[in-house]
Amino acid sequence: MALRVLIVEDEPEMAALLRRGLEAEGYVVDTAPEGVHAMTLANDRPYDIAVLDVMLPGMSGFEICRWLRRQDEALAILLLTARDAVDDRVKGLDAGADDYLTKPFEFVELAARLRALRRRDAIGGARVDVGTLQIDVAQHSVRTDGRELRLSRTEFDLLRLLAINTERVVPRSEILDSIWGSTAHVDPNTVDQYVSYLRKKLDASSTTARIVTSRGVGFQLIAPPRI
Repeated sequence: MALRVLIVEDEPEMAALLRRGLEAEGYVVDTAPEGVHAMTLANDRPYDIAVLDVMLPGMSGFEICRWLRRQDEALAILLLTARDAVDDRVKGLDAGADDYLTKPFEFVELAARLRALRRRDAIGGARVDVGTLQIDVAQHSVRTDGRELRLSRTEFDLLRLLAINTERVVPRSEILDSIWGSTAHVDPNTVDQYVSYLRKKLDASSTTARIVTSRGVGFQLIAPPRI
């Protein structure tokens, strides 16, 4: 069954271009020029992926993202932003976005990001424990000492990847390929940014698990035993 994508974009030419490209990739696509229309569509039918422009009339892409995330935790959300400021990226992640693209971008890059999001959903498995972390792969949830650790989809996928490879350092290139589906269209610094977001959340929790950096190579999740 074809996956259904919701595009929220107020520029008609851009919306039409994205629609044609994604339909050629085999997706079923609906478009909305602003937030109220998008919310109406999302109430009427389920979507697998949402592609949201940040700069929209009325509700911003961040606000729509928060609303969509409250309706469906499993929805994959990609933000399109004309600004590359770190604050915008952090705001998008905090709103519940899984990934973002900065305009202008090539359609092949967007398609690669969506394929990567689809692969994440295809990953099976049960539970992975690292120290006090309990990572439920099927439910996309993380708990430590009985408390839920709230992570964005991308933060969860990064933690899962590190958790199933605790015996080794995971190279940046492998992280890019596993989570974003490519090393060609993604800035390698993106990995460091997401590691930083995840590390702060781990450090603020009660877990014994920590992410360590192997300079010039990659990252490893370790969990010293409790005494």
